[in-house]
Parts: sequence; structure tokens; C-alpha cells
Amino acid sequence: MKKLVRIIAFCLTLFLSLTFLGEGRQYFTSIAPSLKMGDKGQEVKDMQQELKNWGYYNGNINGIFDSNTFASVLRYQKTYGLDANGVADENTLLTMGLGHIIETGQAYAAAKQTSDVQLLARAINGEARGEPFEGQVAVGAVILNRVKSSKFPKTIAGVIYQPGAFTAVSDGQIDVAIDPKSTVVKAARDALAGWDPTEGCLYYWNPATATSKWIWSRKVHLKIGKHWFGI
Repeated sequence: MKKLVRIIAFCLTLFLSLTFLGEGRQYFTSIAPSLKMGDKGQEVKDMQQELKNWGYYNGNINGIFDSNTFASVLRYQKTYGLDANGVADENTLLTMGLGHIIETGQAYAAAKQTSDVQLLARAINGEARGEPFEGQVAVGAVILNRVKSSKFPKTIAGVIYQPGAFTAVSDGQIDVAIDPKSTVVKAARDALAGWDPTEGCLYYWNPATATSKWIWSRKVHLKIGKHWFGI
């Protein structure tokens, strides 16, 4: 009986996921429940920790979605132009780097791959549009290296939308539409396929325009185009 229940649950999950994909949505829509007032558990605790890391939450990391947590989520959403309702939906969780909370599956994996290419390509476009192709791949590789690092969020969206991390997000370049045949799309695919011209770098900057004093403390590993890449 338990095996039959698991099979039915799996089929229902797959059906719902394929239904979402069949609607022609450009990005994946998960079937995972949102985190909201009254919820309890590890997922809420993970969210509280991320909010606290970035100065939006000053309460206890107790895994209880209370009024303080609600207010923190609301402030976060308003800051980043998300649907400000205090409910941590998929978009909110992804920008926090909490994609692991969202349910996974084969349909999710296929759609996520497409979404990752698109988002990474838009980030590369905003950060390295005028750079040589290798430099564009290098910027994508730095983002992916951060995903692998314990120092950064665990998803591409989380890394890209991490507060203050990328100028392309701050100035809105991340939202600029790109040509599917653009080199930045190919650069994103090559980076996702494993090409890392930086050999593991976590940072890059343009020495002519960099305003952060801290970035100069990074060890320069190589230079491509106008960007310096460091660790």
C-alpha cells in the first residue's frame, strides 16, 4: 500500500510539473508550497538565517514564521522589487539562494537548466557585454564558482541577486532582453558546461571603474579584457 501511495504521489507531481511547462511559461513554476505566517520547520530556519545574514532579520533563528519574520520578508521583497506580500514564494526564495527548498524532479531539472542559461546570460550581458568571448565565459564561471563555494548562496539566482554583488542587478542591466543568438548565451552555456578560464576565481573587477576598496585586497590571478580575476 505504501509503495502504491508513493507511485501515485510521484505521478501526480510529474503531471502537475508537466502541466506548468505545457502552458508555455518561459521560466519554471514550482509546485512547492510558499513559506508563510504560521509555518514552522527547517525551511523557515534556513530563510531566517539568510535574512539575518543580510541585515533584514534581527530575531531568533527558531524556525517559526512569526510576525517578525513576516516583516523581514516584506522588507526584503520591497528592496528587490518582488511581489511584496510577506509570503516567501518561489521568486523570493530563489533570490535568497534557497532554491533547495523548492521541490525537485525531472520536469524541474529540465526547466531549471533553461532558466539558468537565460539568467546567467543576462548577468553576463550586463556585466561583460563588451568583453572578448573568453572574458564573457569567465564572468559566468565566477558566478558558478560562487555557487559551489560555501561562502555564497547555493543557486545561480541566489548568487546573482545577492545584495550588492553585481552592478548589473543594481543598475537594472540584468533585465535587458538579449538576442538568443548573442555570444552571451553561448558564453553562459559554455560556462555551465564546465569551461572556467579563471581556474576557480570568485571575484572579478574592472580596475578603471572599481569603487570598492576591499576588492583590491584580492589576489589577482589573471586578466582578460578589461577585467581582473582574483581569489
